[in-house]
Amino acid sequence: MNWSDEELIDGCKRRSAKHEEFFFKKYYGYVMGISLSYAKDRDLAQEIVNDSFLKFFSSIQNFNEFQSLRSWLRRITVNTAIDFYRKNKRVREQLEINEQTEVFHEFNAISDLAYEDLIALIRKLPDDQMLVFNLYEIEGYSHKEIAGQLEITESSSRVYLTRAKAKLRQLVHFHFKEYAGR
Repeated sequence: MNWSDEELIDGCKRRSAKHEEFFFKKYYGYVMGISLSYAKDRDLAQEIVNDSFLKFFSSIQNFNEFQSLRSWLRRITVNTAIDFYRKNKRVREQLEINEQTEVFHEFNAISDLAYEDLIALIRKLPDDQMLVFNLYEIEGYSHKEIAGQLEITESSSRVYLTRAKAKLRQLVHFHFKEYAGR
C-alpha cells in the first residue's frame, strides 16, 4: 500500500494495525536517525525508537492537520530520549562551577569529517555532555530549557556544553592525526 501521510494518520487514529505498521515502517529510519544521535549504541537507540512510536500512537488523537508530522515525531523522539536518559541515570552530580574550563582555539576540521565519523565522535562523549550537546547544538534548546528537562542548573548545562565542545575538539584532532598516520 502507498498511503499518504493524511491517510496514515487517519488510520492510526482509528487504531488500524495495518496503518500503524505501515507508519512504523515508513518513519522507522527517520526516528532511528534521531535516536542514534542520543544513544551510545544501536540497542539503546532501538529502545528509544520503540518507546517513541508507542508514545506517538498513544497520543495520535492530539495530532492535527496543521502540525508538521516530522517535527511532531521529532519532538516526541527527543523527549523520549530525554526521558530515557533520566530513567537510566543512576548517579547524578551537580558540577562544581568553580572549576576553570580550558579554552581551546577553534579547530576547523569539522567540515572534512563524514557524517558517520562525526556521529561516532559525538557518541564518545560522556552521556551528560552528549545529551546537552545534542539538545543545544542540534535541537536548538536554550540552557534554561535543558536545565528544566534534565533537572540540572543552567550553569551545569553550560559547563556540560563547554566540556563537550572541548572533548570534541580533542577527538577531532586525534581523529585527524590517526587518519593522517595511515
